[in-house]
Amino acid sequence: MIHKLVPLLAASAAAMAFAGAASAAPSSAGPAGSATTPNPVVLPAPTGPHPVGWQALHLVDKKRTDPWVPTGPRELMVSMLYPATVARGDRAPYASEAESRLMLGLFPASGAPGDTMARVRTNARVGAPALPGRSPLVVLSPGKGFPRWTLTTVGEDLASHGYVVALVDHTYEAAAVTFPGGHVAECQVCRGEVRDAAIAASRALDLSFVLDSLLADKHYGRMIDRHEILVGGHSLGGAAAANTMVADPRVDAGFNMDGTFLPPITQDLARPFLMVSGEDRVPGNITIPDWDQTWAHLTSTKHWLHMPGIGHAFFSDVGVILDQLNLPPRPPSGGLTPVSGKRAVQLMRTYLGAWADLTLRHRHEPLLDGPSPRFPDVEIVDPTH
Repeated sequence: MIHKLVPLLAASAAAMAFAGAASAAPSSAGPAGSATTPNPVVLPAPTGPHPVGWQALHLVDKKRTDPWVPTGPRELMVSMLYPATVARGDRAPYASEAESRLMLGLFPASGAPGDTMARVRTNARVGAPALPGRSPLVVLSPGKGFPRWTLTTVGEDLASHGYVVALVDHTYEAAAVTFPGGHVAECQVCRGEVRDAAIAASRALDLSFVLDSLLADKHYGRMIDRHEILVGGHSLGGAAAANTMVADPRVDAGFNMDGTFLPPITQDLARPFLMVSGEDRVPGNITIPDWDQTWAHLTSTKHWLHMPGIGHAFFSDVGVILDQLNLPPRPPSGGLTPVSGKRAVQLMRTYLGAWADLTLRHRHEPLLDGPSPRFPDVEIVDPTH
């Protein structure tokens, strides 16, 4: 059975960036729910040699009470993306019409028809036969309030290059999560009553539980190389990835896409870690010191990539969706030219793919050695120089 999510974006930094861009829609567009029906939004095709399969998993941690609604065990929904032998089956879902209307109802000035998100077309195929053998595992955690599918473009691309990818929804932290039987868990932490550090700590437990479940699963346990595991995320998901690395020695490498470290790493972490910052996280910024503080405690292979033209939300699928809705990105601070959603996806796919190949497949990646003329919008940072 396929289980979809209700993408009600919460008032996180990424959601506000989405709202700011959406408000710039041309006035000629119809209101949400309009009968106007433009072409569907199409996610960029993966760049790897393999077709991509998709399945949804419902996981229940019977040993842990849900921290936000403590009336039962912690339950999670996970989307699995994996290299397939053939592109067979229906395309994986993105959102239903009801889910789309709920999201776009938060942005009445966007001008987008109410069913826009329901017409986002993915590339993965439901239940496609998996490529034989074991593959490295990448676990991805989205930003606060964002559903798991907001990292689909990165996840599909990694899967097309031979990685098994788990997109994790953190219940009551995503805008809404739909479980088998139709129960919808709406976001409880989006009201701002729970400190983000507590959410990041809880997410680390979620991500370790996902590893427990996948490695013990009869199906996925045979697909995954348990000795090659990468955990990363966007925004609060990036903070959770770092916390997971500190606590869980099974994780071989990690990355953080533009997320505040909660807390900064204060003990040496002798495993590879990648930091990817956008417009606001300028190295040496004394008002946002956690990245510089964390950098000092990364004692294995490490890189800091700074992409000053990318707004916070564009580290997810938001950018490519806005592109196709003809909604311009919000100009970055400092008068820089904003990076389009298409370019942001290209940067994320290229550099995260190189990081995965370096840390999980142990290949030398010259792209990470220094500035590239192909990517002048990416700066290689070393705060010690």
